[in-house]
Amino acid sequence: MTKKNIKIENINCEHCTNTIEEELNDLKGVISVKANKDSKMVTIEWQEPPATWQQITDLLEEIGFPANA
Repeated sequence: MTKKNIKIENINCEHCTNTIEEELNDLKGVISVKANKDSKMVTIEWQEPPATWQQITDLLEEIGFPANA
């Protein structure tokens, strides 16, 4: 299992955090996602394989929340 904390600057509200959590949790291999709107930090845990860091960052980019890891 891999765990990473990243900062996503454009998190502004609970809707942002919910979107990030829901979208990433739908990715096969992602174990947990916790986003915080105040700190703009997201903690992601995943199992490699099937999930990869590239898949996670690609999905974040796709949904409008690019990672500043």
